[in-house]
Amino acid sequence: MRTIETDIFIVGAGPVGLACAYLAALSGLKTTIIDKSEGPLEVGRADALNARTLQLLEIVDLFKELYPQGLPCNTSSIWEKGKFVSRQSNWWDELEGCFHKHFLMLGQAFIEKLLDEKLKAINAPVIRQTKIETIQVTEKGCECTLSNGDIVKSNYLIGADGSHSFVRNHFNIPFEISRPQIIWAVIDAVFETDFTKVPEIIVFQSETSDVAWIPREGKIDRFYIRMDRKDFAIEDAMERINIAMAPHTIKIKELVWFSHFSVKESVVENYIIQDRVILAGDACHIHSVNGGQGLNTGLADAFNLIWKISMIENHGVDSSLLQSYENERKPVALSVIKSSGELVRSTKYSEDGTHAKDYVKIVEKRAGNITGMGIRYSESGLAGSRVYDIDVNHGNKQYRLYTLLNYTKFTLLCFGNKKIEIELPSFVELIQIQSNNSANELWTASDYYKNQIILVRPDSYIEAAGTLNEIDDLINHFLHKYTKNENSMLV
Repeated sequence: MRTIETDIFIVGAGPVGLACAYLAALSGLKTTIIDKSEGPLEVGRADALNARTLQLLEIVDLFKELYPQGLPCNTSSIWEKGKFVSRQSNWWDELEGCFHKHFLMLGQAFIEKLLDEKLKAINAPVIRQTKIETIQVTEKGCECTLSNGDIVKSNYLIGADGSHSFVRNHFNIPFEISRPQIIWAVIDAVFETDFTKVPEIIVFQSETSDVAWIPREGKIDRFYIRMDRKDFAIEDAMERINIAMAPHTIKIKELVWFSHFSVKESVVENYIIQDRVILAGDACHIHSVNGGQGLNTGLADAFNLIWKISMIENHGVDSSLLQSYENERKPVALSVIKSSGELVRSTKYSEDGTHAKDYVKIVEKRAGNITGMGIRYSESGLAGSRVYDIDVNHGNKQYRLYTLLNYTKFTLLCFGNKKIEIELPSFVELIQIQSNNSANELWTASDYYKNQIILVRPDSYIEAAGTLNEIDDLINHFLHKYTKNENSMLV
């Protein structure tokens, strides 16, 4: 038996728990992470990263390693009785301040393996085949006992341990689950078919739009098949696919993964427990897979949460900042329930019998959730919205704004030719971007934010915005919110 002391103790090494550990390490926080599994996921589960997640991955230097392994996909088409009906992608085309206007079709296993390797490389590996058994919360933090006899003392405990969360259940946090009686099969395989394969999502229009073809990385593809009964075999699912694709036929050449799931919907009552225990990912929200929002929403939880803990632990910010995690993320989870719920129900219920067309219309209506780019933490204005990604140049070299952002700090972006010299706390980085071509300075031809100052949070949402002449007031207001003793002064 040993006693482990750490800043953050993370239960669950799925993508959300691993992301929390990785982001915390970047922020200089010590973590301990456990999981009951033997290793990272090998096959199955989530299958796509949305545009917002791709932006977030760029900030923390994971994008370049993951992106080449996936398949870009931004188009949905409808087929009926073996004939093409329509093709849509306008909800991606209309996105502003976004360079990756597509999903990256890539299995969850790739993300888990990369993050697992990153943690091993910094000597913070996952403690595998280990469970949490008891939790005690004090004013100073948490003390937990593990199945291997170890005791973990931490300032914070993050429950990223899935829909059956031990952490959530230990505290009896309400998590009322709704079951709309919709059951799906999912098949990952290499298929043989006389249907011409295309890198787009295909919904087959029939009496119900109960079959969707999802392109994936490498040679595999995924099918979702609505079955609405629990007692079925893979042969039953394949029969339903062939009915939907007729007169075309398809068969499995090499099976990778087969599973089934019933649709469940719930958002936890409290994300934060006694100011020391925090829930993230499926531990606090579950919903239909329709729209590919589960993994992406969970990763966004991690990006929202860890910088706030870092500000409290590393920079003395008042612990009340942590409550903003729940205030911001719970409404997002509720909106995801609405969008994914509307999508999954449209596969079963349609007034006009046009299930596939209805589905695609809902995708267009709910594109803000599905692409991730419509998520914001205020009702209007720049504050609370995502900062746009734009081309930024240094001489003749071209960069993009998101490659310049730093997850461990706020970034004060000054757009304009007026030279700014200002004292800032250590957790704020100043980047000045001129409005015209400059050989020695950063510059942009973009009109976004011209002659404005944009204060960007570590998770790349805008904290505050104003004109260049308002920089004193903006920074002093920010420092009043986030610091106790530091002041700024325009020189």
